[in-house]
Amino acid sequence: MKSYLNTETNSKYIHLVLLVVRVSVAMLMLTHGYPKLMKLLEGGEIQFADPIGLGQGLSFVLVIFAEFFCSILIGIGFATRLASIPLIINMSVAAFVVFASAPISKKEFPILYLLIYLILLVVGSGKYSVDYLISGKK
Repeated sequence: MKSYLNTETNSKYIHLVLLVVRVSVAMLMLTHGYPKLMKLLEGGEIQFADPIGLGQGLSFVLVIFAEFFCSILIGIGFATRLASIPLIINMSVAAFVVFASAPISKKEFPILYLLIYLILLVVGSGKYSVDYLISGKK
């Protein structure tokens, strides 16, 4: 019973868990970013929310940058802490501005993504990442 209540981190598995979380959240977010990127590349009229007053076009491009390009960076573990910042902003705007008056069921997914990106900002990408390879740590 004592081992189940242990609060110390098992460094043996933490890096593997970070890898699984990074790759999983990146793949899930890419399912949102990729269709938006394709819509942008098609060149049609942009019909997108402008929740913070930057204009529909710029808001759309910033969301694509976060959801597509930053997700790829997080997936491979390159500049993970920096790449998590646009996604934190994106999910904060989605949860607390776009869905501000919506029930919690509409805010749930953006908040869950937000929490994951906050963890990645604080903890980093872990041992199985490009960041780790670049750092030269052994």
